[in-house]
This record gives sequence, structure tokens and C-alpha cells, in this order.
Amino acid sequence: MADKSMEGLNTFTSEETSTVDAGKKMRVAIIGTGWIAGSHIKAYLAQPDVEIVAGCDLIPGKAKAFFEKYGVENVKTDYANDEEMLADKSLQLDAVSICTYNCQHAPCAIHAMEAGVNVLLEKPFTVTLEEAIEVMKVEKKTGKVLSIGFQPRLDDNMKMIKKIVESGELGKIYYIQTGGGRRRGIPTPHGSTFIEKDTAGIGALGDIGCYSLDMVLNAIGYPKPLTVSGYKSAYFGTDPKYSGYAVGKGEKYSKLFGVDDFAAAFIRLEGDIILDFRISWAMNMDTPGDTIILGTKGGLRIPSTECWNGTVGGPMTIYHEVCGQQTQTVVPIIENKSKVGLFEKKIRTSLDACKNGTAAPVPTSQIVYNQAIIDGIARSAETGREVEINVPEV
Repeated sequence: MADKSMEGLNTFTSEETSTVDAGKKMRVAIIGTGWIAGSHIKAYLAQPDVEIVAGCDLIPGKAKAFFEKYGVENVKTDYANDEEMLADKSLQLDAVSICTYNCQHAPCAIHAMEAGVNVLLEKPFTVTLEEAIEVMKVEKKTGKVLSIGFQPRLDDNMKMIKKIVESGELGKIYYIQTGGGRRRGIPTPHGSTFIEKDTAGIGALGDIGCYSLDMVLNAIGYPKPLTVSGYKSAYFGTDPKYSGYAVGKGEKYSKLFGVDDFAAAFIRLEGDIILDFRISWAMNMDTPGDTIILGTKGGLRIPSTECWNGTVGGPMTIYHEVCGQQTQTVVPIIENKSKVGLFEKKIRTSLDACKNGTAAPVPTSQIVYNQAIIDGIARSAETGREVEINVPEV
């Protein structure tokens, strides 16, 4: 494409090319040592300016075994909970990764910031909008860096979507269809915390739905959501014969299942934009459809992925007119030529914000709208009617 907005797409970001100053070590702890914490610790171990000094988990002995598994020594883990660890001033913590189940995101983030520690919080932000607002109040009061773990937006193909929209090539955006999902992908291989109401709070809606929402909302500048008409179901998760459960686990998991495995919504956004959304952990279809962004000058098709993986499913296509003729422009996939993966970029950008006192790479001021939509979908589905979304000022 000739558009200048497409230039420089194969260059690396400053985070990838800059030399990290390892003179001052960042003292880091991990709260919650389950499955996702493994990705965090591997990314931290790749940073020359990080010292992992502590960790905690509600299950006795789990944190100690976690750090031993990754060969990290001299890590203090003899804490009953996050509050006890954060109260240990001898740790001199600079930052924590919060890798707990969803329902502990808000309290752990609040505890950490009140203890004077910066936070990288795994997605989803929280379970409810009310929780998100409470976290943001503490963030504002303490002035600590709080970044939300949305690493897909660091992918060059995701950045391309935003560049295309901002270039004006599509004109005024008025309709978006987005979502994603899995044919059989309820995440029980990682235990039951993803599917129990008391621990997860929300299912596919928050787990992978937050990603697909961020892909398009970030591209169009995160306009305020106004109303939502939402739907959610759990036909597969509550079925003991669901074929995605491990052999012999169907009865157990179907009884524990207390969240959504499918959700859909019709969302009105500020600026007269309509967002048509659907997300799935399990369905009788290979995909709920490609993402499309319709504008007055052009439309963008973003191929879906088989299972949400943080990028796009193939070359994107812009549908537009050139000299009065309808035509299509293919936007090739941008290959990651760097050795730095998305998760490591997420860790690095968050660390840089903490070290330099700069803004969070994925700020709560944006993600609160993402959370407001998720919260609105859940409320609408439970009441069976359209609901208004009101995000309080913090």
C-alpha cells in the first residue's frame, strides 16, 4: 500500500532495540502461582534488571514448588496470603505480577498499591465495573503504576489495525463485528478456577472476550460505551457429556461450572458506532466469524483465528474504491522477526513504566470501558433487557 501510514511496519519498537540498564535491579514478586504465572516468571527471567524476591499463593507449599520448578533460588514464599507478603518491608518490592483467579484481581491490586508497590495485573481487569472503579480510586490515590495484561495489542498486526483506522483510509467508522472463540475449549486442563463462580466470576466473556474487545476498541480510540443488550449461556460447560472434558471429569466439572461458555451482545458506543460482539469457549462452529470494521470510505476484514492467540488469523483485506472502481487491498501478515515474544514485551513495557515513572502501557483509563462492556453484558443477560452503561469519573 502507498499510504504513508503503512510505512515503517517492519521496524522494531524502542522496547526491543533499547539497551536495558541493569545497574538497578527491580525487585519483583508474584502473587498467585498457577498456570499463567509460568509465563510471567519466564519473561521476568529474561530481563537483566529483575530480581525475583518473593511469591505467595493461598495453597500452602504451592509457591515454593513453583519457584523450585523454574530454578529460582532465595525466594521468600512463607506467606499465608498477599497481604502478609506485602507487609514484609524487608522485601523492598518495586512491582508485583498478579496472577490470581479473577475474583482476587481487585483486592490484590488494591493491597499492592496501598503498600506502595507497582502492579502488572493479569486480564481481565476485574469481574465487575464496580470493582474496577474501586481499584482505580486507589491507583489515583497512591500514584502507582497499574498496567493491565493485554499483550495482544503489542503485536505488530494488531498495531496495523489501529494504523489503518487512524490513517483515515476507512473514513468514519460506524459498525464493527468482532469476537472469537473455540469449538471445544473450556480451560479445565488448568484446573477448575476458570469455571467456578466463586473464583472466576465470569467465563469466556472475561477470559478471551476482553481481548477481542480490546482489539477493536483500541483501534478506534476507546469511545465510551452507552448501552448494551447482552446474552450469555452455559449449555456446554454444564453438560457432563461435553466432549472437551477429560475422560472421567465430566460429572465433576459440569457440577462446578458456574460461569458463561458463550456470550453475545449488541453495544452502542459514543460517536454513533455499533459493536456486534460474540465470544465462545465452546460451540458447534469453527468460528463465530471474522472481525469486520465498516467505515464510510472503506471496510477492513480481519480473519479469525482457530483459538484466540493474540494476533490475526491471516492477511487482512481493505475493501475500498480507487478512482471510482471497487477494489481490495491485501495487508500482508507482519512476521515477528524479533526474538522477543508478546509476553516478554508485556513484562518489559510494564517494567519500563515503573522504572521511568511513565504512564502504564495498557492504562486502566482505557480498560475500564472494556470492563464496563463486560459488566453490561452480564447485567443485561441476567435481566433480559438492554441496560445503560455509566462509568463514574475517578
